[in-house]
Amino acid sequence: MISVGLTHILILSTCLFFIGMYGFFTRRNLITLLMSVELMLNSVNINFAAFNKYLFPEKLDGIFFNVFIITIAAAEAAVAIAIIINLYRSHNSIDVEDAGEMKY
Repeated sequence: MISVGLTHILILSTCLFFIGMYGFFTRRNLITLLMSVELMLNSVNINFAAFNKYLFPEKLDGIFFNVFIITIAAAEAAVAIAIIINLYRSHNSIDVEDAGEMKY
């Protein structure tokens, strides 16, 4: 049986965070930027859960932070999607490069 330790989980979380960072800095589509931010937030959630399990198994601090981050991420996604829909309706584009040329 394969044992998954804290190091394996932290490596996975680090990879997810840098994939999200790469997507955030290289993409121009607002939806892709939003997905990249969500990926980075989820990698932080993995860190909180892993540290809670391996360092402080009797406490629930990491789980409480997870619930808080999931709540904030849901609110952020709802607001961001509403903003993206309004931008698309008014300018027919959700490209970041076009945002500098938009006149409000």
